[in-house]
Amino acid sequence: MKNLFVGNMSFQTTANDLRALFEPFGQLARVHVATDRETGRARGFGFVEMPNDAEAAKAIAALDGKDVGGRNLKVNEARPKSESGGSGPRGGSGGGDRGGKDGDRGNSGGPRGNSGGGRKERFSNEDYREVARQPREPRW
Repeated sequence: MKNLFVGNMSFQTTANDLRALFEPFGQLARVHVATDRETGRARGFGFVEMPNDAEAAKAIAALDGKDVGGRNLKVNEARPKSESGGSGPRGGSGGGDRGGKDGDRGNSGGPRGNSGGGRKERFSNEDYREVARQPREPRW
């Protein structure tokens, strides 16, 4: 059983369109077009499961880069979800290492190595625990 990722699709592409595109290459177990939760509009990618690996390889070879709806499809074998479950943007876990000392900040982002989808580190009081506090100027 091969799960194929189909990317760079037109936003008007439906599951039936995707099924019609892949059926000439063999049997299909499941066809899914990702949709936006709020608008219900297609997000431009989907997944096709094919039980036969040889048929899936033929479909990848024939359809990767093919112009469909004015866009060149990207078809390849789907990678499994990361251990974080794809919770943040681009699969990032969202947090980042916030408890580091002496400036040793780590990267705990997603597969691209970013720290939680490009967010900046938040201020931490741990870095200034031993520093004496300066008095504030009174507000008149």
